[in-house]
Amino acid sequence: MAQSVERSCTMLVHFDKPSSGNEIKEALEGNDGPAKVEALQKAIMMLLNGEQLPALFITIVRYVLPSEDHTVQKLLLLYLETIEKTDSSGKILPEMILICQNLRNNLQHPNEYIRGVTLRFLCRIREDEIFEPLIPSILTCLEHRHSYVRRNAVLAVNCIYKLPKGEQHLQDAPDLIEKVLNSEQDLSTKRNAFLMLCNHAQDRAVHYLLSQVDNVAHWGDILQMAVLELIRKVCRVNPGEKGKYIKIILSLLQSTSSAVVYECAVTLVSLSQAPTAIRAAANCYCQLLVSQSDNNVKLIVLDRLQELKAKHREVMQDVLMDVLRALTSPNMDIRKKTLDIALDLITSRNIDEVVMVLKKEVMKTQNKELDKGPEYRQLLVQAIHSCAVKFPDVAGNVIHLLMDFLGDTNTASALDVVFFVREIMETNSKLRASILERLLDSYNQIRSSRVCSCTLWIIGEYCDQKDDIYAALETIKSALGPLPFFHDEDEAEKGKDDKGKGSTKGGTDADTPIPVQQASHRPAVLADGSYASQTAITDTITTSSLSSTAPNIRALLLTGDYFLGGVVAGALTKLLLRLRKSTNADAMEVNKLTAEAMLYIVSILRLGESQASLHPRDDDAVDRMVTCLKVLTHPDDEAAKVWLEDCRHSFAQMIRDKLTRDAEEAKTKDSQAQAQPDELIDFHHLKARRGMSQIEIEDQVQTDLQRATGLAETGSENAARLNRVLQLTGFSDPVYAEAYVTVHQYDIVLDVTVINRTAETLQNLCLELATMGDLKLVERPQNYTLGPGAQKSIRANIKVSSTETGAIFGNIVYESTAYADRSVVVLNDIHIDIMDYISPASCPDVQFRSMWAEFEWENKVAINTTITDVSEFLDHIVASTNMRCATPRSALEGECGFLAANLYAKSVFGEDALVNVSVEKQPDGKLAGYIRIRSKTQGIALSLGDKLILKQKG
Repeated sequence: MAQSVERSCTMLVHFDKPSSGNEIKEALEGNDGPAKVEALQKAIMMLLNGEQLPALFITIVRYVLPSEDHTVQKLLLLYLETIEKTDSSGKILPEMILICQNLRNNLQHPNEYIRGVTLRFLCRIREDEIFEPLIPSILTCLEHRHSYVRRNAVLAVNCIYKLPKGEQHLQDAPDLIEKVLNSEQDLSTKRNAFLMLCNHAQDRAVHYLLSQVDNVAHWGDILQMAVLELIRKVCRVNPGEKGKYIKIILSLLQSTSSAVVYECAVTLVSLSQAPTAIRAAANCYCQLLVSQSDNNVKLIVLDRLQELKAKHREVMQDVLMDVLRALTSPNMDIRKKTLDIALDLITSRNIDEVVMVLKKEVMKTQNKELDKGPEYRQLLVQAIHSCAVKFPDVAGNVIHLLMDFLGDTNTASALDVVFFVREIMETNSKLRASILERLLDSYNQIRSSRVCSCTLWIIGEYCDQKDDIYAALETIKSALGPLPFFHDEDEAEKGKDDKGKGSTKGGTDADTPIPVQQASHRPAVLADGSYASQTAITDTITTSSLSSTAPNIRALLLTGDYFLGGVVAGALTKLLLRLRKSTNADAMEVNKLTAEAMLYIVSILRLGESQASLHPRDDDAVDRMVTCLKVLTHPDDEAAKVWLEDCRHSFAQMIRDKLTRDAEEAKTKDSQAQAQPDELIDFHHLKARRGMSQIEIEDQVQTDLQRATGLAETGSENAARLNRVLQLTGFSDPVYAEAYVTVHQYDIVLDVTVINRTAETLQNLCLELATMGDLKLVERPQNYTLGPGAQKSIRANIKVSSTETGAIFGNIVYESTAYADRSVVVLNDIHIDIMDYISPASCPDVQFRSMWAEFEWENKVAINTTITDVSEFLDHIVASTNMRCATPRSALEGECGFLAANLYAKSVFGEDALVNVSVEKQPDGKLAGYIRIRSKTQGIALSLGDKLILKQKG
């Protein structure tokens, strides 16, 4: 078992059609070339899939070895690579000696292909007895006339030299490779030689690089990539020497290879913190963003720009307009990520330019041929909204352009526009008059129920002047159309006959219901977390309804949207109450308008009771309309105050809370990476130059600052590591093991320290791990030998494919001279916490409710806690789940013994985690209720539920 684990594998081929050994043997013994090739292929695939063919070796030696066919010789080398070359004790098999002579002949073959493939075969050989007699022939190939042979000869020397006894076999290998490097003209051979020196004789590679500084920019791209790898290695060991390498990196930034330019930028950012270096790297990223057509490359470059933004915001603000050029890509992921980066870099200096670009992009979305135009328009509207919130002065430049999309067929985009308009109406009083005028003019173009409702609320809330009120009432009446909404049964029959006659003449009935949107019933979550039945209007708007001449509110009411009827009644009531309070209003005119409004409200109520209605009316809408009728018939000061002042005050409070939360988040974000109050200010203009370039001076200043402020020290990081060490075995076990778990975004790294506590040498010690959940081991376990008291650090990489709680378990297996059998030490389990993968995030309330209705996985957890205060329980849940409370704190104030709040978080894989907490205090003082978790995938819902069950007790 030790040998099977230790054995390396250099190729994998799937084979599900096994053949018999006799058939393969007969084909190999024949003279048919294609049959021999096919038989060799079958033999190799059977060996790779675990079959044993011991009798085939002699046949191959007799009948295949002498073949001159190049394909047969290539397959022969693959066969030799696959078979076992050692016995159970690790000694070379005697028959392998027969192969050595054939390999020597191949290395001296006049054909360069045979030499080259043989040298590639030797790169994968680990047995000293096989390649040791071939070393003189390998060294001879370094001077072959053909570059293909020389290239593979350098690779063979490199692979042999890095073996445990390689330095004994090739003591002068670095000297030979350095000579090859100086005299070689072939790019691939030169790159292989340079990499060999980088890995095994770094000082020689550095000497060669510095001697060729002026020519580096003219080298090939693969050699330039090797140069960058060497620079990273050298500077990682000796950070003080990075100044002389930055010039090389800057010269490589002008390379024609995109891969070299990208690696240069990455290397520059990792080595230097100088503003000039960061600006050069950012410009390179922006150049790649525009020049590359591959979407994956663009997403990777945007990730690098996101990292730069976190540490070098000032530099990124200078290249913001270059970043926005990525919006030309048709990919929505690229557009979204670009806007996310841009919105964090907006300042008063560049806001006008950014808004101008966004306006141009919005105008482009009017083209119907644009791919995913409505979704892109929604992203742009949200971006402009964010700009207007940060800089209110720009709202006037964009608000009228966006209002053209209130009648958009994409309801989500239209909703974003109307929400933006609603917020601007409250926060920017100078624009109210022009916005109201535009709303009244374009109201009949709106066909979405939710957009109609929000627009009616704006009209009813902000029409203060007498002329505006009259215009608003006329707009609403024209949108409702003539009364009645339906006829009596006799008239309906007559109308049906008239309609039948009229249809032959091409006539239409204005009162005919037009299906603007199909209404559907689905459960909804209320503010307290409970479920209720609501009529939801889907976002599909048919072409026929858009081209119809029927008024929009009338068409929606006839499809059964009685919630809109309640909004209409509320808007009419507010407008008439405000008109009644006006000093110069004619009382008779007001009474007439009031009677008309009451007639419209009663007609809507009658429509809900009639058989002509497609859907039954809902009680909430009926209650609201009846309340409006009562207020209109018996108005009093208290009712007027509620309708005209308290509603506006509540909305203003909601906007203030939102702005306060945004300001706090921005303040927290800006305060993360700032200079200390006593930090040294260094004027690099006064620094002695001594022939150094500007970037070298800036980099030296940054390095000095890091040393002075302690940012370059890693002592605190090492102390933090000690707090996360997990003990895997007991102190009395013969092998002690402990692990440090590092969780990256998509993988987990286990640094396991193993110590031999015995006085004997432990052989074939192997760390065997297994996983549970969506975790996968990446590497095969290797065997080690530990002397008495010795220790070994073993690293294991585990890939994570989804946000789910998992477990890692395993054991340590070893052999000792004191025991005949292998010994096993079982390790403690390592539990991977879901909290390592999710982080708090913000989410608008509309988007939260949309996702709540969409997500299908729900986990319902009953509240069982010793905490007796509802607010304290909510704070405990927020802290335990690493989530953000999406419900404003102002909505949670007060002592009523009941609380409902929404929590939101996002995983590193882009998954959304939604939580609704509904808790009440019972008469006995205990808390009761439920915590509902919803997500798009099952794993995060179950894992988060398990975490809540463990943590909710307090």
